[in-house]
Amino acid sequence: MSAPPELGCWGAVWNGTPFTSAQLRLRPLAESDLPHLVELASDNEVAGWTAAIPHPFSEADGRAYLERAGAESRIVLALETGAAREFIGCLRIDITEGVGDIGYWIGRPYWGRGFGGEALKRATRFAFEDLNVDALDAEVMVGNAASERVLEKAGYAKTSETVGATGRYDGVPVVQYRLDRAGWAERQAAKPTLLVVAVAMVDPDGRVLMAKRPEGKKMAGLWEFPGGKVDEGESPEAALIRELKEELDVDTRESCLAAYTFASHEYEDFRLLMPLYVCRVWKGTPQAQEGQELAWVRPQRMRDYPMPPADEPLIALLCDLL
Repeated sequence: MSAPPELGCWGAVWNGTPFTSAQLRLRPLAESDLPHLVELASDNEVAGWTAAIPHPFSEADGRAYLERAGAESRIVLALETGAAREFIGCLRIDITEGVGDIGYWIGRPYWGRGFGGEALKRATRFAFEDLNVDALDAEVMVGNAASERVLEKAGYAKTSETVGATGRYDGVPVVQYRLDRAGWAERQAAKPTLLVVAVAMVDPDGRVLMAKRPEGKKMAGLWEFPGGKVDEGESPEAALIRELKEELDVDTRESCLAAYTFASHEYEDFRLLMPLYVCRVWKGTPQAQEGQELAWVRPQRMRDYPMPPADEPLIALLCDLL
């Protein structure tokens, strides 16, 4: 079993740099989060399923929560949406002798959007890759079927049903789960690779067309390059021509598409491979066909537009080109 990581001030293990999932940004909990922390954690529908969040939850409780977040061998992550940077909850990892104990909560306004499962999967990868744990344990109160489903979808296996011993769980029936490094590595190796294609459409002024994903879609509110999934038996160029017609009602041809670079990114359920083309010639005026918002953006301003993690590294390359 490996030695416990040095977590004082996150030591050499993690320097506090935020990291992302498809829809979320995970970062250290901060003093500025206090009002949002108190607002969301005050809901008994949230606190009632946790071991340690009191109800009612006062500002003093919030300050105590912040103080405990800085304890040695503990990491508490604030969860916020990638598009609007809204604080939505917290995730905690306590580490003892190379084994982490993980728990999270999501504010009720953000339930039903898949945030809990996404946060758990991303933090699980973070724990194995960056914190070098050997295994992760989790505990949920009997009756919390939603949290059990989230754990099982993330690869955790039920190990026992027992009686809790801490906080609100003391004397209460609980279900214990575990995911070890071998099981996590097996799931990582089994991830499918998804091939999608994207295009930087450049107008005569050197601006690039960006599309904002509409509400109701995964990663809603994030801006991306037009494009989409490459169907089986379809070339990337053919897929892009089709997608541009479907999304924007414009026509182009393969000779107008210049392969420029690609993005490779690991999401929690798949690996994405995305060739990026540059197009300066097309027929028609781009018009949103799928409820998306459009904007012509100069490359130097693209960082003002929140983008999916896979798209962000392409900004610097487009700045060099244009």
